[in-house]
Amino acid sequence: MPQKIYTSPGSSVTVPDCSIFTFLFGSSDPTLIGPYPASQPAFIDASTGTTVTRIQLKQLALQFGYGLRSVFGAKRGDTILVYSPNSIHWPVVIFGAVAAGLRCTLANSGYNARELAFQYIDSGAKLVFTSEEGLPIVRQTFQEFGLSKAEAEKRIIVLPQSLKWAGGPDAPRHSDAAGLVGFEDLLGKGALDAEERFDGADADETVYLCYSSGTTGKPKGVETTHKNIITVLKIVHEFFPPFDQTDKILAILPFYHIYGAVKLLHFPFTHGTPIVVMPRFDPIQFCANIERYGVNMALVVPPVIVLLARHPAVEKYDLSTLRVLFSGAAPLGAALTKTVIDRLLSKRSNGVPLYVLQGYGLTETSPTTHLQPQDGAHKTGSIGVLLPNLEARLVVDGEGNGEIDADEGQPGELWIRGTSIMKGYLNRPDATKDSITPDKWFKTGDIAIRDSDGYYYIVDRRKELIKYKGFQVPPAELESVLLTHPDIADAAVIGVESAKQATELPRAYVVHARPDEVKTEAQKFAFAQGVKKWIQTQVARHKFLRGGVIIIDIVPKSAAGKILRRELRDRAKQELAGRDPGDEDVKTKL
Repeated sequence: MPQKIYTSPGSSVTVPDCSIFTFLFGSSDPTLIGPYPASQPAFIDASTGTTVTRIQLKQLALQFGYGLRSVFGAKRGDTILVYSPNSIHWPVVIFGAVAAGLRCTLANSGYNARELAFQYIDSGAKLVFTSEEGLPIVRQTFQEFGLSKAEAEKRIIVLPQSLKWAGGPDAPRHSDAAGLVGFEDLLGKGALDAEERFDGADADETVYLCYSSGTTGKPKGVETTHKNIITVLKIVHEFFPPFDQTDKILAILPFYHIYGAVKLLHFPFTHGTPIVVMPRFDPIQFCANIERYGVNMALVVPPVIVLLARHPAVEKYDLSTLRVLFSGAAPLGAALTKTVIDRLLSKRSNGVPLYVLQGYGLTETSPTTHLQPQDGAHKTGSIGVLLPNLEARLVVDGEGNGEIDADEGQPGELWIRGTSIMKGYLNRPDATKDSITPDKWFKTGDIAIRDSDGYYYIVDRRKELIKYKGFQVPPAELESVLLTHPDIADAAVIGVESAKQATELPRAYVVHARPDEVKTEAQKFAFAQGVKKWIQTQVARHKFLRGGVIIIDIVPKSAAGKILRRELRDRAKQELAGRDPGDEDVKTKL
């Protein structure tokens, strides 16, 4: 049976074979960086207003790349790890490393030493760039490797609070960072004459390693190439809401997440649009910065939309310049979308419309494959249309050979093919083979429906990953951690939906090692609360068991030993019956 292959309603684009740096910064006119004026602001620190222009960024990046080579002897193909909240240091570090021909692996700034250690080793990183607040975790990571303090500190570069290097306010370095190489120490020593080239077939070399959590085992490093990123930067243009160099975009998405890395560090630069950078999301500062800078667009995740629907800060600040809230990383409901639009529009009289749109993608697709255009805003709940240069299938036998496609309007697993698909999983040819077919189809694991107008809707997920506020939480990883608890004999983790928080929450079902100690409801509740507190010392914040801990007699499993999560999901629905797990801790019961 022939495959039912869908294409984009948009026009195909030409994707150049070159380095990301060449693509973004190249120009034969010295007054331009890319196609935009060299003096145009590129990145703005939200708290101080410190601004890095396009020409400053290029010059700083070339200096930084030179510093990496001259101070640390970095060479093409080496990997650096960045472990820091958002700051205007980020574009200098990333583009400087790319100019020097290096790879960058981006680590969640909330990781603990165990989680950071895995990514550092697996990625083959040689250097770690860390904020001052992350320094204790980085030191602990190296200590666990058995490295001496002297040896560890040869591998650490500190990103300081000071913005003196960008013409902003100075700040003293924390005493803990004394003696370490700082970000500013790599500047002013010279500059690369030109960026390292990745022309032709070299554009398929890996440049970024973001980590994607699988349903089993440890997180996997996704090998994203220069061509992958350039493809996405080119194909999103037609359907992304229009904006230009007169606009400003507020950056709250973490730069270590591929959504923030591509859509904030890279994409606005291709439009000449300044980015106002916040270190992390704060609802009051979010609203204040929209007013202060006249922000026109913000890229968000659904929990931010939830806060905008309810938070009192919305009433205290002028948000009337905001035209677009673009949501990704997790599904966004129709009712929530309408609530936010109605609330924000009721406060403005300037006639500026407001669009709340969403898109879809994964780390493995670099990331965006679908976008909801402004003229499709009425398709509430849709992830939009397939982007140019990509092909899609909706496959019924997703675990098989992909021989059966879903009928029109029927659900199937979304498969994607095109030059935005990752090179593969680092050091995991087995996982790569499982996710990419011989004819180059990437299996997303998400179940989708395509309507007669070519709009797609995600309706389920084949994979068992939990998505908490856009972050991937692998049940298997949490289960392995829970099993290290001395009083837990077995464990299973599922996600439970919180409509009020617009996200899934991790929920654990555990078997006590000594059931006689938890016979009463009070004993069960106390033990469950203790496990919730304990897990907070073991994992990053987004993996906390916010959906509750439930004590059960036995974890349901198949004859082959596979956890029957559907049974647990059905059980959770009965237990929660009319309650939202995001409201309060759910009491344990058998």
